[in-house]
Amino acid sequence: MDEAEFDEFYTSSFARITGQLHAMIGDRDEAQECVQEAFVRAWTHRRKLSRAEHPEAWVRTTAYRLAVGRWRRRRLAHRPPDRALAPATQSEPADESRVALLAALRRLPDSQRQALVLHHLCDLPVQAVAREVGVPEGTIKARLSRGRDALAVLLAPTDATDPGAHHA
Repeated sequence: MDEAEFDEFYTSSFARITGQLHAMIGDRDEAQECVQEAFVRAWTHRRKLSRAEHPEAWVRTTAYRLAVGRWRRRRLAHRPPDRALAPATQSEPADESRVALLAALRRLPDSQRQALVLHHLCDLPVQAVAREVGVPEGTIKARLSRGRDALAVLLAPTDATDPGAHHA
């Protein structure tokens, strides 16, 4: 992949991968930083990426691994990330349904959340999700099924006027 091809790849996929990682990890700023770092690493491996079948999957997987590594280091250090040194960011007003979905996704186990995001938000077929995650297709199908069931419960509208809702 030459410079122009890499620039085109970056421009066409950065926002999409950032949105996908945001859905997986629940933190937009962290997702953006990890995707940027993944693209820096992709630049150094650009010749390998030109031969890879799915360079976007490589960047997404690298960004996800970076995010997990950062989370683990913060958790071990028992301190919140220092946002005082970070530049101020502005974002668009959030869509309420997207906020609800992201909040519900955060309540799912990591494996289910990752499978759902890769399959439904990244539009990857089950086989590609299994390959990217490194587990059998049947495992992905089970994670998707359990994850969708859990999301249905978490996203179900609650009706406070329903008299049966208070008697259980």
